[in-house]
Amino acid sequence: QVQLVESGGGLVQPGGSLRLSCSVSPSTFSGNAMGWYRQAPGKERELVAAITRGGSTNYADSVKGRFTISRDNAKNTVYLQMSSLKPEDTAVYYCYARGRFTGVDYWGKGTLVTVSS
Repeated sequence: QVQLVESGGGLVQPGGSLRLSCSVSPSTFSGNAMGWYRQAPGKERELVAAITRGGSTNYADSVKGRFTISRDNAKNTVYLQMSSLKPEDTAVYYCYARGRFTGVDYWGKGTLVTVSS
């Protein structure tokens, strides 16, 4: 059973930074695309950033230049480094991973990021 566990969310002041991590188990899972979505209160879930197994990245326009996605294939872990955070970045952030051979998307339960003074 594939499980994704996010960590690193919390409360941060505007202009601050946070690093989210998402670990995928079991270790035998082989992921293709991995990434992060977010959902703010009253809004639809939106793609924040994605990264392919080969390292190609894609970002939402709203986070370009502020967020950096990376992954460690050996550890089945994807990261999201968030800098220059704004109140509008407040949301629940969800990690996803697409099975390399199945094409099935798996999701974490989400981690809350709150940007507020």
